[in-house]
Amino acid sequence: MHNNLVKKGIVLAGGCGSRLYPSTIAVSKQLLPVYDKPMIYYPISTLMLSGIKDILIITSPSDADNFKRLLGDGSRFGVKFSYAIQPSADGLAQAFIIGEEFINNEPVALILGDNIFYGQSFSKMLQEASLNVSTNSGATVFAYKVKNPQRFGVVQFDKNNRVKSIVEKPKVPKSDYAITGLYFYDENVCKYAKTLKPSKRGELEITDLNNIYLKKKKLDVKLFGRGFSWLDTGTFESLMQAGAYIKTIEDNQGIKIACLEEIAYNLGYLTKEEIEKNIVFANNDYYSYILNLIK
Repeated sequence: MHNNLVKKGIVLAGGCGSRLYPSTIAVSKQLLPVYDKPMIYYPISTLMLSGIKDILIITSPSDADNFKRLLGDGSRFGVKFSYAIQPSADGLAQAFIIGEEFINNEPVALILGDNIFYGQSFSKMLQEASLNVSTNSGATVFAYKVKNPQRFGVVQFDKNNRVKSIVEKPKVPKSDYAITGLYFYDENVCKYAKTLKPSKRGELEITDLNNIYLKKKKLDVKLFGRGFSWLDTGTFESLMQAGAYIKTIEDNQGIKIACLEEIAYNLGYLTKEEIEKNIVFANNDYYSYILNLIK
């Protein structure tokens, strides 16, 4: 793994999960299970596969203690977790204002707490994006072909496949490519985020931030192709679909997706002994999988 990869990552796990009421009245959406593990394990695994070990978890005030109880300081997974609060859901780009001290003028990755990515060569794509941002500056984001682009930030390409525009939730989308909830930015991101004005819906839009990089000709958009899956788990239907998808792959291949201990072990962050020490209940599927793996 390269030394000059982006070293810091943020998981934005705020919001009230209103589309998942009443399930989210007492518990954060990102703590709900997607098949056999909490939703937030999936975005954390993406950051870990990017080579990121220093991770800031941004949550809503009422959920912070639950996240800390679930994740702790990160040592169980060979990484370091810090925590910050997003008092109200004022937009994705607010993550860089809340996280300014944590980012400390360095490049950073942001992933949304309800986004699940899975596909071949994913780690390689992540590390290329990371390397690109830390060596050439600018921003790298990812686009995915969707059936209902109106719900997303939509990217339009010119005939040379260069990015022409990104428009947030357009009534008439210029393409079927939506920007996913995974972003890599250079060290200027906090400075740019602070110049943003709230949009019509009162939020600091990540699309506006991406457009600053686009205007400076510093925005790189990578496409996830066929055979790649991007799942956004914000509705009951998508939550069920994501769970079924994960279950199918895990059953077919005998692997676990987003098993943080396994990723830490494969990356050399944790030894067998360290992993064994942290296993509480060995009589369940998740931990017996890990024990088998390290034996």
